[in-house]
Amino acid sequence: MVELFTVLSLTIIVAIVPGADLAVVIRNALVGGRTAGFMTALGIGLALVVHSAYAIAGIGLVVSQSILLFNTIKLIGAAYLIFLGITMYRGASRDMPAADPATAMPPLKALRWGFLTNATNPKATMFALSVFVQVTAPGTSLPVQIGYGAIMASGVFLWFVLVTLFFTQAKVRDTFFRAKLWIERSFGVLLTLFGIGIAATTSSTR
Repeated sequence: MVELFTVLSLTIIVAIVPGADLAVVIRNALVGGRTAGFMTALGIGLALVVHSAYAIAGIGLVVSQSILLFNTIKLIGAAYLIFLGITMYRGASRDMPAADPATAMPPLKALRWGFLTNATNPKATMFALSVFVQVTAPGTSLPVQIGYGAIMASGVFLWFVLVTLFFTQAKVRDTFFRAKLWIERSFGVLLTLFGIGIAATTSSTR
């Protein structure tokens, strides 16, 4: 029970703390509607499944103990966030989204953004490792560990579904559209800063 409570607590904390995942979900939900928001949330959840899988397999521990490998992953993640941020900034406009939300933000594109944003985020790597290396006991069975991974992925997914439902309310979207250009640019700057922050923490020692 202690392990389960800890996993649930960590999942809630990681989900609600603002970060790149939240910025991408909000942006895609506002631009592409609920389907885009849900698909972005699904992509994030699937990425957490991947993080959980390699953490359970022990690969994550190897990566975390290798300065070169860990820093390489951090730089890849930082580069992706910077690229995504610049793309958002340059693509910002006052134009209203297409009448069909799928045209403004195709579901598969939203899924890809969510997956890659989380998959390349070293903080998500450390989240998975903290659960499967530090929280679980040596005797924790594989099915239970898989269950923890499912809880983590589904918990974060459900949180971002709620975020999507809030930001796709008519009043919220109408407010966004009145300042669409600057809000989109702000999201772009925010993601770029997240990427720069990750890159800046890359060092030869940890």
